[in-house]
Amino acid sequence: MVALFALTTALLMGLADFGGGLLTRRVPALTVVVASQAIAATVLGAIVLATAAWREAGPQLWYAVAAGALGPVALLCFYKALALGPMGVVSPLGSLGVAVPVTAGLLLGERPGPVQFAGIGVAVLGILMAGGPELRGAPVRRNTVALTCVAAFGFGAVMTLIAEASTSVTGLFLALFVQRAVNIAVGGTALAVAARRGHRVLPADRDGGARALRSALPLLAFVGLADVASNGTYALAAQTGPVTVAAVLSHLYPVVTVLAALIVLKERLRGVQATGAGLALVGSVLLAGG
Repeated sequence: MVALFALTTALLMGLADFGGGLLTRRVPALTVVVASQAIAATVLGAIVLATAAWREAGPQLWYAVAAGALGPVALLCFYKALALGPMGVVSPLGSLGVAVPVTAGLLLGERPGPVQFAGIGVAVLGILMAGGPELRGAPVRRNTVALTCVAAFGFGAVMTLIAEASTSVTGLFLALFVQRAVNIAVGGTALAVAARRGHRVLPADRDGGARALRSALPLLAFVGLADVASNGTYALAAQTGPVTVAAVLSHLYPVVTVLAALIVLKERLRGVQATGAGLALVGSVLLAGG
């Protein structure tokens, strides 16, 4: 089951990233983060009420609070890095967040077998290559690399924290709701500050961005719900099997994003990306079978 939940996480995260990338072409990135998470929080709130999940409240919810505070920071650093540096460098480096949950698993005493260790190495190499790393060209600015590393650590930490925030399915719904509520609080505060400083927070159109924002609602809903579902399936993966295996398989999401761009946007797949996708698949088979 760990492989099924983890691969589902990769699929959902990859599609959420692809949808978010499309949205940020016409809607400011911070607005995308806050709006998509608000929609997800609304749905989760209804589920929490319907299942009486609030009864699962306990000290472990502080993990969800921490995850909620880190999430917007990681996303904003990632989007800023994408704006400053080449995507072919930023995207693969961002996936290095896999080191956080893998390290957590090792510290908890997990010891993958030789086949799984080989799978981890092959899969991580494939993930890095699937982003299409740019090995030539102008040097990448140090602040771009620093922002990307902060984002990667944040992404990995969020996955690690949310996996510790509950011990039951209904508890997981509550934890995800709390995480999203904190996301909105942190992201909404940043959005208000940006607006006060005169930065654009709505799409540019004739009626002040309202029409464009309304037309983006279906995709915003998909991004928010896919993102929250991916956190949920990762938590289930980490609770049903080795965290090291769950983390690496979940971080195959860049392959999904690349394939979505290939299918939907007709982007051409570079040789390094095709090789990376193949290696990631081999690594996932070794992990699942080991």
